[in-house]
Amino acid sequence: MTTAVTSTDRHRKPLLIPTVTKQCWGFMIGSAFFALASAPGLSEALGSSGANLLCFIGAWFFTAAGLIQLFLSGAISVPVSYAPGRMVRAEWLAAATQSFGTILFNVSTTSALYAREVSTEERWVWNPDAGGSVAFLVSGVFVLVAYSHVAKGWDPGKRSWWSGVINFIGCVAFGISAVGAFILPSGDVVNGSIANAGTFIGAICFLLASLIVLPAWDRAISGGAPARTADAAGTITS
Repeated sequence: MTTAVTSTDRHRKPLLIPTVTKQCWGFMIGSAFFALASAPGLSEALGSSGANLLCFIGAWFFTAAGLIQLFLSGAISVPVSYAPGRMVRAEWLAAATQSFGTILFNVSTTSALYAREVSTEERWVWNPDAGGSVAFLVSGVFVLVAYSHVAKGWDPGKRSWWSGVINFIGCVAFGISAVGAFILPSGDVVNGSIANAGTFIGAICFLLASLIVLPAWDRAISGGAPARTADAAGTITS
């Protein structure tokens, strides 16, 4: 038996179709760039210019993944039986805040490539970097809330639960990194070691959080579609 090929099938562009797999790979690739830029020893060898360039590239992968995540997060709200009658979904809030954070990282990493004055570094590098870190931290909380809506709050037997927890640890590490990267009037940062360590740990956490919920793992293990659970970015996959 043959299957007819429709005009829609012929013009479909799989590369442009958002999927959880693409979302995970976007976060993993972006995380890899941030990890390389802040890796102990390597960051010193690269110098500030090289490290800033890697973070700049990584931020764009984060943004692409964040937009896919937001697209896949579903409806903004759902009806509820109490006032005001509708409630914003934690999944959508997680996706929206993290996507906003990735855009702020675009601003900070782009500005870091050319910023030379202390005032410029503070306004366009540290401020959006700190804002992006806060957005990631808030999204990490919403991820755990979203997971608790479809599963148990304490569920260490599930990879998706570990993904959410590891993702939250990464968000905390990025927040600590922002504190260490605070720019002093002299142009120096509060603690460069803390800034690099926080970025490196956070990047590794984000990479692992997406890696362990790749749909390919479920297909390889069970030969079927993954169960309906919350992934690292707060999207409910089915």
